[in-house]
Amino acid sequence: MIEHAKSTARLVLITFVLTFAATRILVYLIMARLLPDLFLFVGGTHVHHLNYGIFLLAGVGAVMLFARPAGRWLTATAHGYGIGLALTFDEFGMWLHLGGGYWQRASFDAVVLVAAILSLVAFMPRPQSWTRRHLLWALVVLLVSGLFFWRFFKVLEALGHRVAPRFEQLEKTAPP
Repeated sequence: MIEHAKSTARLVLITFVLTFAATRILVYLIMARLLPDLFLFVGGTHVHHLNYGIFLLAGVGAVMLFARPAGRWLTATAHGYGIGLALTFDEFGMWLHLGGGYWQRASFDAVVLVAAILSLVAFMPRPQSWTRRHLLWALVVLLVSGLFFWRFFKVLEALGHRVAPRFEQLEKTAPP
């Protein structure tokens, strides 16, 4: 049962990461006018992709509660869940700052955090089977990960100062 849950979590993680990457690339290409405008407008209002993610997550939740899928349907549901998470958390900054720009750092940080949590669920052994050695390694991994992410986000911050003006300019000149 646990291994089945881990393989489902791995599907969600892979779909989440691929959807996030594809979404970022598509939005950049549309804003840079390298692709036609694929954004949906309803009554002059741009419907952001976080809304698609919310509806997808609501649908997946309903399927999981009422249909309890197995086999291929569970795989499809796992993929739907990963897509919904990515579309929703990709615009996490807009949850915090309504009307804010798409290229908010909070969105990227939220995606990294969700991917890290999904990775733990997908790959770590059950806590009931941990020994002292597992606990020691968990502490080492947490310390090294903390240092890595601290440095990683410092590098991203420096990079952000260089590329943020370009993204802000794209957002200002993008189709409404």
